[in-house]
Amino acid sequence: MLSNIGIPGLILVLVIALIIFGPSKLPEIGRAFGSTLKEFKKATNDLVNGDEQNKTSERNLQAVEKNEEKTGS
Repeated sequence: MLSNIGIPGLILVLVIALIIFGPSKLPEIGRAFGSTLKEFKKATNDLVNGDEQNKTSERNLQAVEKNEEKTGS
């Protein structure tokens, strides 16, 4: 979707944003958007990594349980 904008489209969006928010608010909005995006990526990575860790923990637990059944512990 965003790949179809092109340079003229980006310039138009920036000019409209400059008119609506003014030059003093644009850096604040950019920082807020950047930090929000950073938090979103971190949360997404945590969910993915946490899910992988849970699967690994479940596999380890199953292996331990199988060993206990074989040894009779």
